[in-house]
Amino acid sequence: MSNIITCEQVSNGHPDKICDQIADAIVTDCLQNDRNSRVAIEVLIKDYSIVIAGELSSSHQPDYKALVAEVFQRIGVKRLGYDPVLFNIQILVSQQSPDIAQGVDVGGAGDQGMMFGYATDETPELMPMPFVLATKLLEKLKKEKGFLRADAKAQVSFDYDKWEINTFLCSVQHSEKTEQPEIHELVSKLMKDVASEFALNTDFKILVNPTGRFAIGGPFADSGVTGRKLACDTYGGVGHIGGGAMSGKDPTKVDRSGAYAARKIARDIVRAGFADKCEVQIAYAIGVAEPVSIHVECFGTEHQETGFIEDFIRGNYDLTPKGIIDSLGLLDVDYNAVSAYGHFGKSELPWEK
Repeated sequence: MSNIITCEQVSNGHPDKICDQIADAIVTDCLQNDRNSRVAIEVLIKDYSIVIAGELSSSHQPDYKALVAEVFQRIGVKRLGYDPVLFNIQILVSQQSPDIAQGVDVGGAGDQGMMFGYATDETPELMPMPFVLATKLLEKLKKEKGFLRADAKAQVSFDYDKWEINTFLCSVQHSEKTEQPEIHELVSKLMKDVASEFALNTDFKILVNPTGRFAIGGPFADSGVTGRKLACDTYGGVGHIGGGAMSGKDPTKVDRSGAYAARKIARDIVRAGFADKCEVQIAYAIGVAEPVSIHVECFGTEHQETGFIEDFIRGNYDLTPKGIIDSLGLLDVDYNAVSAYGHFGKSELPWEK
């Protein structure tokens, strides 16, 4: 039986990702104007309605309408295929609960939960190969001008025993009048270009818009909500996923800062040669600064004893929320850079260095 693992990624025009981008635009705007902002924002989009809800405690009042417009502009109005001006935006935002604030104000975690970080030596980005391939394809699609639209998904099934691509799948929205053979020809070429960049096989099974048509997309085909694409935000489905979403939250929320710290640690362990693959779990209790547990799994690829690796973690990282925020400079990050195409594997991010 072949060892085939599948990973998925979605584009910045996918309705869930539109919501993540709006939420992170709000987080970034608030932190840039008030570093003490506490943000926990959720976004819903359907047809021409957008609901922005959650908690916000900040001296800065964001211009929600302008931030939504900026997100649509970054995606590209022509690629979206609809007019963002027509959207009705409803705001349901209140201040952070004082019960939560009293624990966070003294350095405690903003919530309980567990976060995971993962790294593997199979790509330069230290990310799973099928996930990198799926992401690279969508980044190429984003640059294409013409009949393709912004809503897209890519999925790669990779045979680890043979070290080759088994199946490459892409569903991409297109203009009404475009014929499927034209779409298939372009997307197939881009798939093979991506494979060739990694010196991989190009004789894989190709699936492009397998329903035969994808003219209606975005929020008009499906609703979008923040936090529904955790696999796409992290490692494509390889490894575990933490209990909470990252986008829409300031870094006092360990869903965000803890996940970044766990990735940093896993990455450092692989780069140091302690293991070829590493997954780190960190767990917190609300209002408590130190993690309640740290667990390391190297899947039999370790070159050092697990105890040595755990001692390395405890001796080299401050995993309190404040320690993570300060060491990674999380109050100065532009979170617009991570709200689409993944939070990891991008060399400019502080947890990737």
